[in-house]
Amino acid sequence: VAAASGQLGLLAFHTMSIPTSEMILRTGNCWNSVGSYPQPLMSYGVKTTSPSSNPLYKMRKYVVPRTAFRMFHRSCKCLRLNSVGDGAAAALDLQEVEKLKHGHATNGHLDPNLVSKDGISHSRTDFIEEEAWNLLKKSVVYYCGNPIGTIAANDVSTSSVLNYDQVFIRDFIPSGVAFLLKGEYDIVRNFILYTLQLQSWEKTMDCYSPGQGLMPASFKVRTVPLDGDDSATEEILDPDFGEAAIGRVAPVDSGLWWIILLRAYGKCSGDLSVQERIDVQTGIKMILKLCLADGFDMFPTLLVTDGSCMIDRRMGIHGHPLEIQALFYSALLCAREMLAPDDSSADLFRALNNRLVALSFHIREYYWIDMKKLNIIYRYKTEEYSYDAVNKFNIYPDQIPSWLVEFMPNKGGYLIGNLQPAHMDFRFFSLGNLWSIVSSLATVDQSHAILDLIEVKWPELVAEMPLKICYPTLEGEEWRIITGSDPKNTPWSYHNGGSWPTLLWQDCFTDKLKGLFQLTMACIKMNRPGIAERAVEMAERRILGDKWPEYYDTKRGRFVGKQSRLFQTWSIAGYLVSKLLLAKPEAAKILINEEDSELVSAFSWMISSSPRRKRSRKPKQSFII
Repeated sequence: VAAASGQLGLLAFHTMSIPTSEMILRTGNCWNSVGSYPQPLMSYGVKTTSPSSNPLYKMRKYVVPRTAFRMFHRSCKCLRLNSVGDGAAAALDLQEVEKLKHGHATNGHLDPNLVSKDGISHSRTDFIEEEAWNLLKKSVVYYCGNPIGTIAANDVSTSSVLNYDQVFIRDFIPSGVAFLLKGEYDIVRNFILYTLQLQSWEKTMDCYSPGQGLMPASFKVRTVPLDGDDSATEEILDPDFGEAAIGRVAPVDSGLWWIILLRAYGKCSGDLSVQERIDVQTGIKMILKLCLADGFDMFPTLLVTDGSCMIDRRMGIHGHPLEIQALFYSALLCAREMLAPDDSSADLFRALNNRLVALSFHIREYYWIDMKKLNIIYRYKTEEYSYDAVNKFNIYPDQIPSWLVEFMPNKGGYLIGNLQPAHMDFRFFSLGNLWSIVSSLATVDQSHAILDLIEVKWPELVAEMPLKICYPTLEGEEWRIITGSDPKNTPWSYHNGGSWPTLLWQDCFTDKLKGLFQLTMACIKMNRPGIAERAVEMAERRILGDKWPEYYDTKRGRFVGKQSRLFQTWSIAGYLVSKLLLAKPEAAKILINEEDSELVSAFSWMISSSPRRKRSRKPKQSFII
């Protein structure tokens, strides 16, 4: 192809310097009949008599699977196949070659101003972003002509849809943030108000109904015949509160995410009229009352069942998982900021403030682990019956797993995954730790230590695709007992140590894509964007060619997940939010919760108080914040 125009050297240089798929994309953006992946130049009649030495032959292993190498008649602006005969030549538009030469190369060398430090050209990243926005907009769901959300995935390669054609509240969060940062507010406003209407719907399973404040896990727009007139139809919203979900688990995180997105909408759009509406204020109060209801628990953390959050299958997170506590703390802060101060809300404000203080103390004090704390646990005395016991939860030192001794660096630490009587879940859960940074549930020092750990343990937590949902994996007998031999959560797959690009966006806020998006948020908040930039660049090498998968498998995230849906919306949106936040870090303030000085003062008071003093017969003290 290139020999006819004398540009073979230029193209060969591209294949050696940057990912070969980039060259094909930028020289014509040629796609196959379903738009799934670029066709290699070899498909357009390039003769490859010596495969081992021909750089054009080498391209195919980076671009598409072997089964895709077929001869098709094509017609596009950059490449034209005149025949498919033996050694047929294809004509390359000279204008496109000139653009390539002047846009990417100077005197036979790549222009350093157009190439990032890892060899990915800026024009290619622009193309990835453009493609991501096109896919995100194609995923939008409409109700009565109005945009109302985005479907979970738009994977045409499988006929098994399950519930991936529904709008999930947690999945829409990165999509909603992307639209907000782009100035497209209507879809987020509609999502907030329509899901609020679903909150009051009757939800029953086997003659039992959960609390009124429960928000649905997902909903679907259905077209049904109009009552009394079979010739006419109407659109309805069909919510799922968990009664149709796998395992029949109610989504505890949906209401928390809804409050967080509501605050982000107001901060980004400047439209506070939505959060001031009576129905919205009532919706916030219903969620808070459901979460703050008195129970038998001695801890300020929320008690939930397994599978009630992003990890929605059995993975041994029942009890007090960190992810729920971080979202709970963030939602409490957001709600306190938005609630109208009136007489009817006084008791709610009091309960909210008391819970914030107790929750921050509990997580910072008992969930934190680093080398120093690990050594203290290693020397714990057990069976302590006293009010001033050091080992309050009767943790046995033999619970410390052997992997943790090698994993824990001298510099860095993290918040453990769960804490219950005589049980500490030492696994590292990315979402919980990153959102603890974003919400200021972790202290400033702890936040930096979490990012230090991610940097030091990059090969384990990020490897070849960000970001591990948890580390390490459950294997062998432990996997069989805890997951019930779940064939989807096999070791290093899905929720059991799989790599999830959507987590990236949260990492940017503190120093760093349910992770790129969250990693980005965390990195920005802690003024350490280098970690996030590195993760985003790593994702850009593969995610487009892999068709935006839901998750990746294997210890280093090298394979697209065996049951992973392609064109997963929150993978797409997580990448876009990460790029937008890195380009404009100040925009992260719409989701970040800054540390409250009065909360810190109350936290200090709790540390200095003796256990005996806390057990006073006087009425329980309230913290006025």
